[in-house]
Amino acid sequence: MSTDKTIAGRDPVTGGGIAITMRDGRIAAIAETVSQDEAYLTPGLVDLQVNGYAGLDLNDGALTPKRVSELTRIMAGLGVTTYLPTLVTGSRERLLDGLDAIATARREDVLCARMIPGVHMEGPSIAPEDGPRGAHPAEHVRPPSLEEFDAWQKASGGLVRLVTLAPEYEEAPAYIRAITAQGVHIAIGHSSATPEQVHAAAEAGARLSTHLGNGAAALMPRHPNLIWAQLADDRLTATLIADGHHLPDDTFKTMLRAKGLERALLVSDSVALAGMEPGIYRQPIGGDVEVRADGRVGIAGTPYLAGAGLPLIENVPVAMRMTGLSLAQALRLATANPGAFVDGRGVMKLNASADLIRFSIDGKTGSFELKNTLVHGEEVFPA
Repeated sequence: MSTDKTIAGRDPVTGGGIAITMRDGRIAAIAETVSQDEAYLTPGLVDLQVNGYAGLDLNDGALTPKRVSELTRIMAGLGVTTYLPTLVTGSRERLLDGLDAIATARREDVLCARMIPGVHMEGPSIAPEDGPRGAHPAEHVRPPSLEEFDAWQKASGGLVRLVTLAPEYEEAPAYIRAITAQGVHIAIGHSSATPEQVHAAAEAGARLSTHLGNGAAALMPRHPNLIWAQLADDRLTATLIADGHHLPDDTFKTMLRAKGLERALLVSDSVALAGMEPGIYRQPIGGDVEVRADGRVGIAGTPYLAGAGLPLIENVPVAMRMTGLSLAQALRLATANPGAFVDGRGVMKLNASADLIRFSIDGKTGSFELKNTLVHGEEVFPA
């Protein structure tokens, strides 16, 4: 016999009280209340780009199911209830081993199965040039291959849900058409494409721009260029990193205005060094990487970033500060909008999985203080 459970908090949209009744892991009822609870109650965060966190690396060539499980629990402790583990450019063998480890973690760990609906492959078919390639290893960059994509899906049991590539490859349009026909999303990223190649990729089925404004050449024509083209193409939803380092305030605000709230979302792009103490660390991807006290993670001695150091729950209030968005608007960029690309997650509606968080906002800093994380109706934070 099912036992109903209820959780209550403040609705970020109305500011009033709200109570969610859960049954068998799903939302059975939503009701307004007169609760004076100061903690907000919202859908859990959805992060489409997680490379690691707190020293746990998905891309060092030694990924294990245990590490995936550990990272999944850390994500839950950061308010994320759905995420895509992200494997970056590497050898064929490393990518296949990584996919196998993630698939095994999902089979052996019910929380991984619930929180990980798929995998994001960021590369290996990206621009080979310094600058747009970012910290990805040049020796493993290669053209898109349907044979390799099929090997990924075989190794993972069909877990690849998102692929980031540079559309300037001759093979790109046919590749995009073939894998989007299988329900896999394509994102444009780490590219030096022409505007014509951007629009051709969108015509073939690409629907996202990976961390727009980053993974691009430091110097490019004022116009036309691939950033303007992606901003202008209404078929493309922009993923943006709101950490205060990847995009200046004015740039972030302008990009968000261009795409609108309906065609933008936040990703963390967090790497293994996110959440670590400041210092210089030797990494398999990027070599010597510097972590600064303000959360910036970059290739030491260069202007290039090497991923991001802040989790999604810290990006939301930064986005609010940079743009003047309301709490409800900023949360949409980290819940329903990314959730639309993974089975419609990140929403609070009847019969949806009860993936919920409660948090308060520090009155002085504006930062979020997580109180509870529920995945499929079960509290996983605090553990």
